[in-house]
Parts: sequence; structure tokens; C-alpha cells
Amino acid sequence: MAAQHRLPADGLTVGPDGSDDRWNLVVAAGLLSFVAMLDMNVVNLALTDISAGLHVSAEVAQWAALGYQLPLVALLLPAGRWLDQVGTRSALLLAVGCFATCSVLASLAPWASWLIAARLVQGAFGAVLFVLMPVLAATAVRPELRGRAMSVPATLGPLGAVTGPVVGGLLLDHVGWRAVFLVKLPVCLAAVLIVRRHAPRTGTLRLPDRGSLGDAALIGSAVAAVLLSLTLTPRAPLWLLLALPAVPLVLVWLRRPGGRPVAETLRAAGTTGVNASVLALAAGFAACHYLLAQHLRGQEGESATRTALTMLAFPLGMVVAGRFGGRLADRWGARPTALTGAAVTTIGLLLLVPLDGGWSSGDIAWRLALAGAGMGLNGGPTQALVMTASPPGRLATAGSAVQLSRSLGFALGPALATAATLTGDRATTGSRAGIALAVLSAATAVALLALHHRAHRRHRATA
Repeated sequence: MAAQHRLPADGLTVGPDGSDDRWNLVVAAGLLSFVAMLDMNVVNLALTDISAGLHVSAEVAQWAALGYQLPLVALLLPAGRWLDQVGTRSALLLAVGCFATCSVLASLAPWASWLIAARLVQGAFGAVLFVLMPVLAATAVRPELRGRAMSVPATLGPLGAVTGPVVGGLLLDHVGWRAVFLVKLPVCLAAVLIVRRHAPRTGTLRLPDRGSLGDAALIGSAVAAVLLSLTLTPRAPLWLLLALPAVPLVLVWLRRPGGRPVAETLRAAGTTGVNASVLALAAGFAACHYLLAQHLRGQEGESATRTALTMLAFPLGMVVAGRFGGRLADRWGARPTALTGAAVTTIGLLLLVPLDGGWSSGDIAWRLALAGAGMGLNGGPTQALVMTASPPGRLATAGSAVQLSRSLGFALGPALATAATLTGDRATTGSRAGIALAVLSAATAVALLALHHRAHRRHRATA
């Protein structure tokens, strides 16, 4: 009898000849990753227009973005626990359908409360999508091809985050703010058609247990406390104390039935350091991206189009390198490939520290492309490393931990960058300080991956 690899998340069985590798499902995971990350940033540029269109203050309009991000981060880990108990296909179709429906409702919002409510619900289903994307890609192909498969959503996700402001700017200039909520619908439809046709019909849906609501409340409160403290600290350093309650909230959650499986999964897989490296690298990337956009639009007075074209160097480098990152991981190993990618990103960010007003767009673009290439090399192998080490039946839990780390990094990066810029006495000096902090964060990711790589080599030598 021919050997087979059975992957526990959805019951998909793949033969050794690769005849049952479902690369179309990998493509669907990549499309959903792009959409989910795009939605985190595409609304940011529209906040001023939303404020004017719905006749509300800027603070109220900001909840069009925060209303999506907070439930997304809060529900990632509870969603992972729930998804380990249900069918991948059914959960994915439900999440995509509700995600798209909320986009339509947001575009039709006659008043701010309608819009915020639609975004809150959309963020909840966005959390399900974030957890399902790596599971879908990981279970669609043989384990030895998992690095290549994981590179697709790991590359397209950050690409959506970076291109979000560009897409939002074009839509605002030519269509209006309501269109930013509808741009995702064709991609959602394509993903649904692929999943309906090719995903195996296994498992059923079930309601989350009551404990998941308590878990979401604890995690959401902790994340909200940290984000609010970092956002308000530039006004007064004492606001940093607002983050202190996050520690006991997380400790309480870890002692609950919802938190224990996550801690056990990370401990059994030995990937706590890898998840921390994902957070650190994402924070460094997000901080640098935010500061450079502010530098080009503010100090340099560049147009929105020229700034967008300059910033596109990062995702272009990431996409090009991402095509090779998975292949290198499958051939040479996920650990050394992920470590190399983090190191390349750190070097690219380091070259941006001497940022000067005399630099041209090209001077910034080639450095961004180098940093993006490193992210492309790192993303897929890191995801494959975590998913491969996951205990049986815990793929969704392991995937949710990675997505939480990445989402927290994207959310924390701009807040950390804003705080760092206050150390400079001039705009350019402040930007340099912020980019230096981004380099330190990326270098931390390199150190964490290096320690994990060394520990794994010692374990293999002992075995």
C-alpha cells in the first residue's frame, strides 16, 4: 500500500506522488490573507472623509479602524481553539460570507453607530479568517511542500497591509470613502468559489463554548490597555501606566481552560521564541513603514502618488523574495531560511537610519526593497516552522498564535514609532530615532530565531 500523509485539521489525505496536492486551496488562502490584511489599513486614509460624510468628530471616525482591529486581535486565540473542533470548509465559507456581508453593510452606513457596529462584527469574522488561512494552506499539500505553500499567504498578507493605503488613496480620489469597503468583494467571491469546489467536506460547525467569550474579554481588555497606553503616552508619560493591567489579565487567561491549550501547544512545539520573533519583526516593519510615509508626505512634501510608488518598493521586494523563500525552506530547512530573512530585513532597515532630507525617492526605495526581500524570505518559512512543530489536532491553535503575534506587531509598530520620534529635536532626527527603534526590534527577531535554531541543533545532536 502506498504511503500517505494524513493531516488532522480537515482530514485531507495526500499521496506521496503529490497527485492530491491542492494548490488552488493555497491560492485561496493567499487571497484571503491579502483581503484580511488590506482591510486593516485601507480604511485609515478614509477617516477624514468618513468624519465629514457622517458628520462626526475625528475621534468617533477613528473607530471605523479600531472597531475592526480590536475584536480581530481579541478573538484570534479563542477562534483557534474553536476551529480545532469544527470543519475547516464550513467555518471558512461562513467566515468569508459574513466578512463580505459586513463590508456591504459598512458601505451603506447612514450614521456612525451603524458603521462601527458593522466593523466590530467584521473584525470578529476577520479573526476566524486569520486563523484559517495558514491551516488551509498547511493542509492542502504534503508536509515536505509546506514551506512553499505557507509562503503564499505569508507573503500576500503583508502585501495587503502595505498596499492598503495606496488602494485607499486611489478610491478616495476617484470614487469616495464608501468604495473602500467594497473593494474586497471580488476577492472574497473568488476564494469562496475555490473553497466550495475543492475543499473536502469534513467536520461540522458548532457554537463556541461559553468560556470563549470570557477568554475574548480578557485578551481584548489586555490588548486595548496596551494600545491605548502607547497611543496616549506621547501626550504624557504617565499614560504608560495604563498598560500595567494587561499583565494580570493575560495571567488570568492563561489559567483558564481557553488559555491552557495555547500555553501547552507553545510549550509542546517549542515555538514561543519563534512567535516572539514574528511580533518583533512585524513591529519593526510597521514602525519603519509608518515613519517613512510621514517623512515623505510631511518633511519632503511629496505627493500621495509619489509616496505610494516609493513605498511600493517594500512589497515588490517581498513578493519577489517570497517566491523563493518557500522553495529554500523546503530544500535547506525552514529555520535557516527564516533566520536569513530576518537578518536581511534588519540590514535593510539599518541602512535607512541615516535618513536625510537630501535623499531621493530612489535612495529610500532600494533600501525598502532590500528590507522587503528579507520579509519575503522570512514569512513562509516561519509559518511553516510553527505549523510543522504543532502537536496533532492543534494546527488552528498554533496558527492563531502566529497570527496574533503578527497582528500585535502591526498594531504596536506605529505607536512605538510615534513615541520614539519625540526623542528628536527636529523632524528628521525624530524619524531617525524611530527607525533606529525599528532596527532594534528587527534585530531582536534575529536573536530569537538564532537561539531557536541553536536549541534545535543541540536537541538533534542529543537525539
